[in-house]
Amino acid sequence: MSPLAATVAFVFGLVALGYFSGWSGLLKQETDTALTEFAVSVAVPLLLFRTMSQADFAGSLPLGLWAVYFSAIVVTWGLSQLITVRVFGRDSRAGVVGGLAAGFSNLVLIGIPFMLGVYGQEGFEILSLLVSVHLPVMTAASILLFALLGSKAGERPGWLDMTRDFARTLLSNPLVIGILAGLLWRVTGLSMPALLERLIDALADVAGPVALFAMGLSLRRYGISGNVRPALVVAALKLFLMPAAALVFAKLFGLPPLTAKVAVAAAALPSGVNPYLIASQFRTGQALASNAMTIATASAVVTTSFWLVVAQWAFG
Repeated sequence: MSPLAATVAFVFGLVALGYFSGWSGLLKQETDTALTEFAVSVAVPLLLFRTMSQADFAGSLPLGLWAVYFSAIVVTWGLSQLITVRVFGRDSRAGVVGGLAAGFSNLVLIGIPFMLGVYGQEGFEILSLLVSVHLPVMTAASILLFALLGSKAGERPGWLDMTRDFARTLLSNPLVIGILAGLLWRVTGLSMPALLERLIDALADVAGPVALFAMGLSLRRYGISGNVRPALVVAALKLFLMPAAALVFAKLFGLPPLTAKVAVAAAALPSGVNPYLIASQFRTGQALASNAMTIATASAVVTTSFWLVVAQWAFG
């Protein structure tokens, strides 16, 4: 087995093992919540803190990387939202969920261990530059679109309320805290005390496996329900259109080879649980988001391998 195939098998094997543990009854259903909270609130933030405090990003903002990745999101989100509304007859608010589910990659639970396995520490550092802005941008875009497209009287919050809620959500997010704390530590130039470094390493090193296992376990909770046809289309757009758009934009913007390959691989990842959580918050499109996440995650073991090979061929 090639190193690439071995990495893909390992990553999605852990997801499958988590799903089987929930399906078989080996672990209780609520275990996925505890494991996910540990991964997202403790282990992954410490991993991001360690990366941001040690990495050298050459002192410049990765504007090209961000432009490529978010251009691919705009294309995919826009088409998915249009199809959800015009083809499947859903309302505009459900259309936002369809667009979000097609454009929101699972950069944390799957993306971080995936990039570490495929592209190593350098690839993970590039991914961290996406993670640092991904959640704030996608959350802000979702809130804005729901506010603009909310058709029911009294459901549109005021701009001040939206801004306050967004800032509160963002600044209380453990991932954002880990990133900001790591950047601040690097700015100070302080050396890491040996005991603190050992504690961080102990928890950060298990972030990837725990996150993947928790992701698989959570799929058992969300599953597939209701009309799956819109979700199939949304998942197909996520797994094929978005990485294709990222590849085209990476060529147009002239990204360095490794940065381009990370951008394409990140775009090829399945959607995570965030679109479902946002759909639940706004009480629309929950089944669409859940179905799309489950279908895309199950299919990604094949499609991500395909896009890794394509990216290697395109960028060397």
